[in-house]
Amino acid sequence: MAAATAEGKAAMVVGIDESDHSFYALQWILGHFFSCGGAGGAFRLVVVHAKPTATSAVGLAGPGAADVLPFVESDLKRSAARVIEKAKELCKLVNDTVYEVVEGDARNVLCEAVEKYHADALVVGSHGYGAIKRAVLGSVSDYCTHHAHCTVMIVKKPKHKH
Repeated sequence: MAAATAEGKAAMVVGIDESDHSFYALQWILGHFFSCGGAGGAFRLVVVHAKPTATSAVGLAGPGAADVLPFVESDLKRSAARVIEKAKELCKLVNDTVYEVVEGDARNVLCEAVEKYHADALVVGSHGYGAIKRAVLGSVSDYCTHHAHCTVMIVKKPKHKH
């Protein structure tokens, strides 16, 4: 543990959004690092949700766009609150947890959280996008592996075979 927070614990940042993939990653981390017999006592858990800006979510300009933005912003705030509430429910047994909602692109928000908390690890879920969708949308996990100044763990949700 090279860097430690003011409390003497290393930080583990977990990026979450409204997807099942990110909550699976959070649950996986809780089960492997923060369970009763795990090493969770050594880590401060930092749960970060990147809230898109209203203008980036709408992605349109021109007449009428300004009228829509307050409604979009309100919806984004409600969505962020739901994401954080779900995370708090999952993490209720972890004593040292910080929750943040930061407006901006997830790639930048997560890398900035790593710097802010001097994190030893960043955890993100894998959405499992194909090559075309990943090329169009950009991969948050790919960006973070190249730009975050810590270990990056990508947790994949298993595909259930029927």
